[in-house]
Amino acid sequence: MKLAEALILRADLQKRIEQLKHRLRNNVMVQEGDSPSEDPETLLKEFEDCQLELTDIIKRINKTNNETMFNEKWTLADALTERDGLWEKRLVLSHVAEEASIKQDRYSRTEIKYISTVNVRKLQKEIDKLSKAYRELDTKIQGLNWTIDLI
Repeated sequence: MKLAEALILRADLQKRIEQLKHRLRNNVMVQEGDSPSEDPETLLKEFEDCQLELTDIIKRINKTNNETMFNEKWTLADALTERDGLWEKRLVLSHVAEEASIKQDRYSRTEIKYISTVNVRKLQKEIDKLSKAYRELDTKIQGLNWTIDLI
């Protein structure tokens, strides 16, 4: 199995587990005299099986990420951490630029005037640079995922 396939399986298992939790909540209590639409014991067994499979696949993904070299300096885990850092920085700067760009309408000269304390144009250039770096790194990671065998 390729790493990319394992990542897809992990996402599917996570969705399945969330669905099972919801179905369990809907079937553990019923009005006296009624019966649940699904057997909670069967749902619990399915949940446990999915959880065990998810735990196993996550361990294998983590091991693969830690042991696979992304380039001469980074493991795949390092590259993922770098990518996440780029995304987080981009997200914060984007929120700052958005807040600083809000136009305040004043209806009279007595109303308080607000001014931006940051250079929005400079921030936007940095956001664009981070977005490009993120896309490039993510593309390399995604491409590598389809070539690496899961450990």
